[in-house]
Amino acid sequence: MSNRQDYYEILGVPRGASAEEIKKAYRRLARQHHPDVNQNEDAEEAFKRLSEAYEVLGDPQKRQVYDVYGPDAVNGRYSGSGFDGFGDLSGFGDIFDMFFGSGTRAGRRAAEESGNDLRYDLEMTLEEAASGVDRDIRVSRLGRCRTCGGSGMKPGASMTECTHCRGAGQVRRTQQTILGSFSTVTTCSACGGRGRVIKDPCMECGGHGRFRETTEVRVAIPAGVESGNSVRLRGQGDAGATGGPSGDLYVIIHVKPHSVFERRGNDILCEIPITFVQATLGDTIEVPSLDGSEKLSIPEGTQPGSTFKLRSKGIPDVRTGTRGDEIVIVRVETPTKLSDEQKKMLLEFGESRGERLNSPEGRSFFEKLWGK
Repeated sequence: MSNRQDYYEILGVPRGASAEEIKKAYRRLARQHHPDVNQNEDAEEAFKRLSEAYEVLGDPQKRQVYDVYGPDAVNGRYSGSGFDGFGDLSGFGDIFDMFFGSGTRAGRRAAEESGNDLRYDLEMTLEEAASGVDRDIRVSRLGRCRTCGGSGMKPGASMTECTHCRGAGQVRRTQQTILGSFSTVTTCSACGGRGRVIKDPCMECGGHGRFRETTEVRVAIPAGVESGNSVRLRGQGDAGATGGPSGDLYVIIHVKPHSVFERRGNDILCEIPITFVQATLGDTIEVPSLDGSEKLSIPEGTQPGSTFKLRSKGIPDVRTGTRGDEIVIVRVETPTKLSDEQKKMLLEFGESRGERLNSPEGRSFFEKLWGK
Protein backbone atom coordinates (compact mmCIF):
# COMPACT_ATOMS: atom_id res chain seq x y z
CA MET A 1 0.00 0.00 0.00
CA SER A 2 1.25 3.43 -0.87
CA ASN A 3 2.00 6.08 1.77
CA ARG A 4 -0.31 8.52 0.05
CA GLN A 5 -3.53 9.62 1.75
CA ASP A 6 -6.48 7.23 1.46
CA TYR A 7 -8.82 8.16 -1.41
CA TYR A 8 -11.90 7.65 0.77
CA GLU A 9 -10.47 10.06 3.36
CA ILE A 10 -9.75 12.64 0.66
CA LEU A 11 -13.41 12.59 -0.44
CA GLY A 12 -14.67 12.27 3.15
CA VAL A 13 -16.81 9.18 2.49
CA PRO A 14 -16.82 5.71 4.12
CA ARG A 15 -15.57 2.67 2.21
CA GLY A 16 -19.11 1.42 1.76
CA ALA A 17 -20.29 4.66 0.15
CA SER A 18 -22.50 4.40 -2.92
CA ALA A 19 -21.49 5.74 -6.33
CA GLU A 20 -23.94 8.63 -5.90
CA GLU A 21 -22.50 9.55 -2.48
CA ILE A 22 -18.98 9.58 -3.96
CA LYS A 23 -20.10 11.81 -6.83
CA LYS A 24 -21.85 14.29 -4.51
CA ALA A 25 -18.83 14.46 -2.20
CA TYR A 26 -16.48 15.13 -5.13
CA ARG A 27 -18.67 17.88 -6.60
CA ARG A 28 -19.02 19.61 -3.25
CA LEU A 29 -15.28 19.53 -2.49
CA ALA A 30 -14.28 20.38 -6.06
CA ARG A 31 -16.30 23.60 -5.91
CA GLN A 32 -14.66 24.41 -2.58
CA HIS A 33 -11.04 23.81 -3.67
CA HIS A 34 -11.09 24.80 -7.36
CA PRO A 35 -8.16 27.20 -7.95
CA ASP A 36 -10.44 29.65 -9.74
CA VAL A 37 -12.52 29.98 -6.57
CA ASN A 38 -10.08 29.24 -3.75
CA GLN A 39 -7.03 31.51 -3.71
CA ASN A 40 -5.16 29.59 -0.98
CA GLU A 41 -1.70 28.34 -1.95
CA ASP A 42 -2.59 24.69 -1.33
CA ALA A 43 -5.93 24.82 -3.20
CA GLU A 44 -4.46 23.61 -6.49
CA GLU A 45 -2.78 20.62 -4.82
CA ALA A 46 -5.96 19.77 -2.91
CA PHE A 47 -7.95 19.93 -6.15
CA LYS A 48 -5.50 17.57 -7.85
CA ARG A 49 -5.83 15.05 -4.98
CA LEU A 50 -9.62 15.25 -5.21
CA SER A 51 -9.56 14.65 -8.96
CA GLU A 52 -7.18 11.70 -8.56
CA ALA A 53 -9.38 10.15 -5.84
CA TYR A 54 -12.58 10.58 -7.85
CA GLU A 55 -11.00 9.22 -11.03
CA VAL A 56 -10.45 5.94 -9.16
CA LEU A 57 -13.45 5.70 -6.82
CA GLY A 58 -15.83 6.96 -9.49
CA ASP A 59 -14.91 4.03 -11.76
CA PRO A 60 -16.33 0.68 -10.47
CA GLN A 61 -13.48 -1.42 -11.88
CA LYS A 62 -10.70 0.89 -10.65
CA ARG A 63 -12.41 1.09 -7.27
CA GLN A 64 -12.39 -2.72 -6.97
CA VAL A 65 -8.68 -2.83 -7.76
CA TYR A 66 -8.00 0.00 -5.27
CA ASP A 67 -9.98 -1.71 -2.47
CA VAL A 68 -7.90 -4.87 -2.87
CA TYR A 69 -4.42 -3.67 -3.85
CA GLY A 70 -4.37 0.03 -2.92
CA PRO A 71 -3.31 3.08 -4.97
CA ASP A 72 -0.17 1.44 -6.41
CA ALA A 73 -2.35 -0.95 -8.42
CA VAL A 74 -4.43 1.71 -10.15
CA ASN A 75 -1.32 3.82 -10.79
CA GLY A 76 0.46 1.03 -12.63
CA ARG A 77 2.93 -0.10 -9.96
CA TYR A 78 1.33 -3.39 -8.95
CA SER A 79 3.40 -6.30 -10.22
CA GLY A 80 1.41 -9.28 -8.97
CA SER A 81 -0.03 -11.92 -11.29
CA GLY A 82 -3.57 -11.84 -12.66
CA PHE A 83 -6.21 -11.28 -9.98
CA ASP A 84 -9.37 -12.83 -11.44
CA GLY A 85 -11.53 -10.26 -13.19
CA PHE A 86 -8.89 -7.50 -13.19
CA GLY A 87 -6.51 -8.90 -15.79
CA ASP A 88 -2.74 -9.06 -15.69
CA LEU A 89 -1.27 -5.75 -14.55
CA SER A 90 2.31 -6.66 -15.44
CA GLY A 91 3.93 -7.87 -18.63
CA PHE A 92 5.43 -4.74 -20.12
CA GLY A 93 8.84 -6.42 -20.22
CA ASP A 94 7.53 -9.05 -22.61
CA ILE A 95 6.47 -6.35 -25.07
CA PHE A 96 9.95 -4.83 -25.08
CA ASP A 97 11.52 -8.27 -25.37
CA MET A 98 9.37 -9.01 -28.42
CA PHE A 99 10.49 -5.96 -30.34
CA PHE A 100 14.02 -5.42 -29.06
CA GLY A 101 15.07 -9.00 -28.46
CA SER A 102 16.46 -8.97 -24.87
CA GLY A 103 15.50 -12.56 -24.69
CA THR A 104 17.05 -14.38 -21.73
CA ARG A 105 14.32 -13.90 -19.09
CA ALA A 106 11.30 -15.52 -20.76
CA GLY A 107 12.44 -19.09 -20.19
CA ARG A 108 13.20 -18.50 -16.51
CA ARG A 109 9.96 -16.57 -15.99
CA ALA A 110 7.76 -19.23 -17.56
CA ALA A 111 9.52 -21.93 -15.54
CA GLU A 112 8.83 -20.03 -12.31
CA GLU A 113 5.34 -18.80 -13.14
CA SER A 114 3.30 -17.93 -10.05
CA GLY A 115 -0.32 -18.96 -9.71
CA ASN A 116 -3.16 -16.51 -10.17
CA ASP A 117 -4.68 -14.59 -7.28
CA LEU A 118 -8.32 -15.44 -6.65
CA ARG A 119 -11.32 -13.53 -5.29
CA TYR A 120 -14.05 -14.76 -2.94
CA ASP A 121 -17.06 -12.59 -2.01
CA LEU A 122 -18.15 -13.19 1.60
CA GLU A 123 -21.46 -11.91 2.96
CA MET A 124 -21.96 -11.40 6.70
CA THR A 125 -24.23 -9.71 9.22
CA LEU A 126 -23.50 -6.42 10.96
CA GLU A 127 -23.12 -8.29 14.26
CA GLU A 128 -20.47 -10.56 12.71
CA ALA A 129 -18.65 -7.56 11.22
CA ALA A 130 -18.67 -5.84 14.62
CA SER A 131 -17.37 -8.78 16.64
CA GLY A 132 -15.20 -10.56 14.06
CA VAL A 133 -15.77 -14.12 12.96
CA ASP A 134 -13.98 -17.21 11.67
CA ARG A 135 -15.55 -18.67 8.52
CA ASP A 136 -14.90 -21.83 6.54
CA ILE A 137 -15.31 -21.10 2.83
CA ARG A 138 -15.19 -23.43 -0.17
CA VAL A 139 -12.87 -22.27 -2.94
CA SER A 140 -12.46 -23.64 -6.45
CA ARG A 141 -8.84 -23.35 -7.54
CA LEU A 142 -5.98 -25.01 -9.39
CA GLY A 143 -4.27 -27.27 -6.86
CA ARG A 144 -0.81 -28.75 -7.03
CA CYS A 145 -0.59 -32.38 -8.17
CA ARG A 146 0.23 -34.51 -5.13
CA THR A 147 2.02 -37.17 -7.18
CA CYS A 148 4.56 -34.97 -8.96
CA GLY A 149 4.48 -31.97 -6.62
CA GLY A 150 3.50 -29.70 -9.51
CA SER A 151 6.49 -30.49 -11.72
CA GLY A 152 4.37 -32.38 -14.26
CA MET A 153 6.94 -35.21 -14.45
CA LYS A 154 6.94 -38.77 -13.27
CA PRO A 155 8.72 -39.12 -9.92
CA GLY A 156 12.45 -39.50 -10.61
CA ALA A 157 12.21 -38.18 -14.17
CA SER A 158 13.87 -34.99 -15.42
CA MET A 159 13.24 -32.41 -18.10
CA THR A 160 15.20 -32.26 -21.29
CA GLU A 161 16.28 -29.26 -23.32
CA CYS A 162 13.80 -28.12 -25.94
CA THR A 163 15.23 -28.87 -29.39
CA HIS A 164 13.05 -26.23 -31.05
CA CYS A 165 14.50 -23.23 -29.18
CA ARG A 166 17.66 -24.98 -27.86
CA GLY A 167 16.78 -24.10 -24.28
CA ALA A 168 16.30 -20.37 -24.83
CA GLY A 169 12.52 -20.44 -24.37
CA GLN A 170 12.23 -18.02 -27.27
CA VAL A 171 12.49 -18.14 -31.02
CA ARG A 172 14.00 -15.25 -32.99
CA ARG A 173 12.86 -14.63 -36.54
CA THR A 174 14.54 -12.14 -38.88
CA GLN A 175 12.81 -10.69 -41.92
CA GLN A 176 14.28 -8.56 -44.66
CA THR A 177 12.26 -5.46 -45.51
CA ILE A 178 12.85 -2.37 -47.64
CA LEU A 179 13.94 -0.65 -44.42
CA GLY A 180 16.43 -3.38 -43.62
CA SER A 181 16.33 -6.48 -41.43
CA PHE A 182 13.64 -6.69 -38.76
CA SER A 183 13.85 -9.24 -35.91
CA THR A 184 11.03 -10.45 -33.70
CA VAL A 185 11.33 -12.66 -30.64
CA THR A 186 8.39 -14.88 -29.66
CA THR A 187 7.82 -17.45 -26.95
CA CYS A 188 8.68 -20.94 -28.07
CA SER A 189 5.46 -22.81 -28.90
CA ALA A 190 7.05 -26.21 -28.30
CA CYS A 191 8.03 -25.67 -24.66
CA GLY A 192 5.79 -22.73 -23.75
CA GLY A 193 8.83 -20.57 -22.96
CA ARG A 194 10.34 -22.95 -20.39
CA GLY A 195 13.33 -23.92 -22.51
CA ARG A 196 12.81 -27.50 -21.41
CA VAL A 197 10.23 -30.15 -22.13
CA ILE A 198 8.84 -33.03 -20.11
CA LYS A 199 9.91 -36.33 -21.54
CA ASP A 200 8.05 -38.55 -19.05
CA PRO A 201 4.86 -36.76 -17.94
CA CYS A 202 3.12 -37.55 -14.66
CA MET A 203 0.29 -39.99 -15.23
CA GLU A 204 -1.84 -38.41 -12.50
CA CYS A 205 -2.03 -34.90 -13.97
CA GLY A 206 -1.01 -35.62 -17.57
CA GLY A 207 2.06 -33.40 -17.29
CA HIS A 208 0.13 -30.26 -16.28
CA GLY A 209 1.29 -30.30 -12.66
CA ARG A 210 -2.06 -28.90 -11.53
CA PHE A 211 -5.69 -29.96 -11.34
CA ARG A 212 -8.99 -28.27 -10.56
CA GLU A 213 -10.08 -28.79 -6.95
CA THR A 214 -12.63 -27.45 -4.48
CA THR A 215 -11.17 -27.08 -1.03
CA GLU A 216 -12.24 -25.64 2.32
CA VAL A 217 -10.28 -22.68 3.65
CA ARG A 218 -10.69 -21.00 7.03
CA VAL A 219 -10.60 -17.21 7.05
CA ALA A 220 -10.41 -15.06 10.19
CA ILE A 221 -12.39 -11.83 9.73
CA PRO A 222 -11.21 -9.13 12.18
CA ALA A 223 -13.70 -7.05 14.16
CA GLY A 224 -14.72 -3.76 12.56
CA VAL A 225 -14.65 -4.66 8.85
CA GLU A 226 -17.08 -3.02 6.46
CA SER A 227 -18.26 -3.63 2.92
CA GLY A 228 -15.39 -3.34 0.45
CA ASN A 229 -12.68 -4.41 2.91
CA SER A 230 -10.64 -7.46 1.96
CA VAL A 231 -8.69 -10.13 3.80
CA ARG A 232 -5.64 -11.58 2.05
CA LEU A 233 -4.82 -15.27 2.48
CA ARG A 234 -1.32 -15.84 1.18
CA GLY A 235 -0.70 -18.95 -0.87
CA GLN A 236 -4.39 -19.91 -1.06
CA GLY A 237 -4.87 -18.99 -4.72
CA ASP A 238 -4.06 -21.08 -7.80
CA ALA A 239 -0.93 -23.21 -7.64
CA GLY A 240 1.88 -21.97 -9.88
CA ALA A 241 2.76 -23.73 -13.13
CA THR A 242 5.70 -26.16 -13.12
CA GLY A 243 5.99 -25.98 -9.33
CA GLY A 244 5.91 -22.19 -9.09
CA PRO A 245 4.56 -20.44 -5.95
CA SER A 246 0.81 -20.27 -5.36
CA GLY A 247 -1.11 -17.05 -5.72
CA ASP A 248 -3.15 -15.43 -2.95
CA LEU A 249 -6.84 -15.50 -2.11
CA TYR A 250 -8.60 -12.17 -1.50
CA VAL A 251 -11.80 -12.40 0.54
CA ILE A 252 -13.99 -9.35 -0.20
CA ILE A 253 -16.38 -8.38 2.60
CA HIS A 254 -20.06 -7.57 2.01
CA VAL A 255 -22.04 -6.57 5.13
CA LYS A 256 -25.80 -7.12 4.83
CA PRO A 257 -28.18 -4.24 5.69
CA HIS A 258 -29.51 -4.42 9.26
CA SER A 259 -33.19 -4.20 10.18
CA VAL A 260 -32.54 -1.88 13.17
CA PHE A 261 -29.10 -0.28 12.89
CA GLU A 262 -27.51 1.91 10.23
CA ARG A 263 -23.74 2.17 10.19
CA ARG A 264 -21.99 5.54 9.87
CA GLY A 265 -18.26 4.92 10.03
CA ASN A 266 -17.70 3.27 13.41
CA ASP A 267 -20.95 4.66 14.85
CA ILE A 268 -24.34 2.99 14.56
CA LEU A 269 -27.70 4.77 14.40
CA CYS A 270 -31.11 3.49 15.42
CA GLU A 271 -34.55 5.09 15.66
CA ILE A 272 -36.67 4.29 18.73
CA PRO A 273 -40.38 5.14 19.11
CA ILE A 274 -41.64 6.63 22.40
CA THR A 275 -45.12 7.72 23.44
CA PHE A 276 -46.38 11.26 23.85
CA VAL A 277 -46.58 10.69 27.60
CA GLN A 278 -42.99 9.38 27.81
CA ALA A 279 -41.71 12.37 25.83
CA THR A 280 -43.66 14.78 28.05
CA LEU A 281 -43.03 13.32 31.50
CA GLY A 282 -39.76 11.47 30.88
CA ASP A 283 -39.07 7.77 31.36
CA THR A 284 -36.35 5.11 31.40
CA ILE A 285 -36.60 2.78 28.40
CA GLU A 286 -34.69 -0.18 26.99
CA VAL A 287 -33.04 0.18 23.59
CA PRO A 288 -31.33 -2.50 21.46
CA SER A 289 -27.55 -2.54 21.05
CA LEU A 290 -25.02 -4.87 19.47
CA ASP A 291 -24.29 -6.20 22.96
CA GLY A 292 -27.93 -6.78 23.93
CA SER A 293 -30.31 -4.23 25.48
CA GLU A 294 -29.29 -1.00 27.21
CA LYS A 295 -31.22 1.35 29.52
CA LEU A 296 -31.70 4.91 28.26
CA SER A 297 -33.04 7.80 30.32
CA ILE A 298 -35.54 10.03 28.46
CA PRO A 299 -35.76 13.47 30.13
CA GLU A 300 -38.99 15.47 30.52
CA GLY A 301 -40.01 17.50 27.50
CA THR A 302 -38.07 15.42 24.95
CA GLN A 303 -38.80 16.65 21.42
CA PRO A 304 -39.25 14.48 18.30
CA GLY A 305 -35.89 13.83 16.62
CA SER A 306 -33.85 14.29 19.79
CA THR A 307 -30.67 12.21 19.82
CA PHE A 308 -28.95 10.38 22.65
CA LYS A 309 -25.51 8.79 22.67
CA LEU A 310 -24.52 5.43 24.13
CA ARG A 311 -20.76 5.68 24.28
CA SER A 312 -18.57 2.79 23.06
CA LYS A 313 -21.59 0.79 21.88
CA GLY A 314 -20.77 1.09 18.19
CA ILE A 315 -18.34 -0.72 15.86
CA PRO A 316 -14.68 -1.24 16.83
CA ASP A 317 -12.11 0.36 14.57
CA VAL A 318 -10.53 -2.39 12.48
CA ARG A 319 -7.03 -0.99 13.13
CA THR A 320 -7.12 0.34 16.71
CA GLY A 321 -10.02 -1.61 18.22
CA THR A 322 -11.55 1.59 19.67
CA ARG A 323 -15.33 1.36 19.52
CA GLY A 324 -17.60 4.01 18.10
CA ASP A 325 -20.89 5.12 19.69
CA GLU A 326 -24.53 4.21 19.29
CA ILE A 327 -26.71 7.18 18.37
CA VAL A 328 -30.37 6.79 19.39
CA ILE A 329 -32.91 9.00 17.63
CA VAL A 330 -36.32 9.17 19.31
CA ARG A 331 -39.54 9.31 17.34
CA VAL A 332 -42.58 10.53 19.31
CA GLU A 333 -45.69 8.60 18.32
CA THR A 334 -48.93 10.57 18.22
CA PRO A 335 -52.01 8.65 19.48
CA THR A 336 -54.41 7.85 16.65
CA LYS A 337 -57.35 6.14 18.39
CA LEU A 338 -58.74 7.99 21.39
CA SER A 339 -61.98 7.54 23.27
CA ASP A 340 -64.34 10.46 23.78
CA GLU A 341 -63.19 10.67 27.38
CA GLN A 342 -59.53 10.82 26.34
CA LYS A 343 -60.28 13.50 23.75
CA LYS A 344 -62.13 15.54 26.39
CA MET A 345 -59.17 15.25 28.75
CA LEU A 346 -56.80 16.43 26.02
CA LEU A 347 -59.00 19.41 25.20
CA GLU A 348 -59.12 20.34 28.86
CA PHE A 349 -55.35 19.98 29.04
CA GLY A 350 -54.91 22.23 26.04
CA GLU A 351 -57.26 24.85 27.42
CA SER A 352 -55.38 24.81 30.72
CA ARG A 353 -52.32 25.83 28.73
CA GLY A 354 -54.19 28.56 26.89
CA GLU A 355 -54.57 26.53 23.70
CA ARG A 356 -57.92 26.73 21.86
CA LEU A 357 -58.80 24.54 18.91
CA ASN A 358 -60.87 26.13 16.11
CA SER A 359 -61.71 29.06 18.37
CA PRO A 360 -62.66 32.35 16.72
CA GLU A 361 -61.35 34.10 19.80
CA GLY A 362 -57.85 32.79 19.24
CA ARG A 363 -55.35 33.75 16.56
CA SER A 364 -53.77 31.03 14.51
CA PHE A 365 -50.05 30.69 13.93
CA PHE A 366 -50.34 32.03 10.40
CA GLU A 367 -52.40 35.01 11.54
CA LYS A 368 -49.69 35.88 14.05
CA LEU A 369 -47.03 35.33 11.39
CA TRP A 370 -48.73 37.64 8.88
CA GLY A 371 -49.73 40.20 11.53
CA LYS A 372 -53.49 40.00 10.82
